[in-house]
Amino acid sequence: MVKRILVVDDEPNIRDVICFALDRAGMATTTARNGTEAMMAFHRGDLDLIVLDVGMPEMDGLEVCRRIRRTSNLPILFLSARDEEIDRILGLEIGGDDYVTKPFSPRELVARVKTILKRSGHGTGPDAKENSISAGLLRLNRGGRTATFADTPLALTGLEFAILDTLLSRPEIVFNRDQLMEAAYGADIQVADRTIDSHIRNIRAKLSAAGGKGIIATVHGIGFKLTSGVEGGA
Repeated sequence: MVKRILVVDDEPNIRDVICFALDRAGMATTTARNGTEAMMAFHRGDLDLIVLDVGMPEMDGLEVCRRIRRTSNLPILFLSARDEEIDRILGLEIGGDDYVTKPFSPRELVARVKTILKRSGHGTGPDAKENSISAGLLRLNRGGRTATFADTPLALTGLEFAILDTLLSRPEIVFNRDQLMEAAYGADIQVADRTIDSHIRNIRAKLSAAGGKGIIATVHGIGFKLTSGVEGGA
């Protein structure tokens, strides 16, 4: 099926460049000029991902993301002229899947969109149950792209699911940031270490809210691992 992408930016030329690149990649695009139009398009539904500019007047991209995350895990790729680390980390911590700064390479943007879509896809089929993986009270269904802890659903983004899947595949094994970045983004895309840290914080918060506090441990100087706390939380 053709993936449907909403492109939100207050600059017409930026919207045109992004739409041209995504259309050439075989996706279907629609646009919004501001946060209000973005929310209207979101509520109409029928979207697979949003490319969302941060620095818009009135309702900025961060506020749009906050409102969407109240009810949906629709993938969001932030786009911003600002390259301040605090802005990037904030965007990811409020629920963004990725962050690209202007000026950007259309080819890289398309690659990141494809990666997010791949990680957030919902597989179907009779073998979906066989694709499940679990440890203690934590269970991931790879076919359905769903996760639970103690039967409580975890609302994970596609990249968060990929990271947790990697950790869960080998409990008690320490994964460094490079390994987790490759699992989440693929080998061809480089992201900052702090980006992975932000995703880990989000996963920890969602696990903690479900009663799974302390499941992901930081091994200082190396990376992260799933702990024995997966059996019942802490």
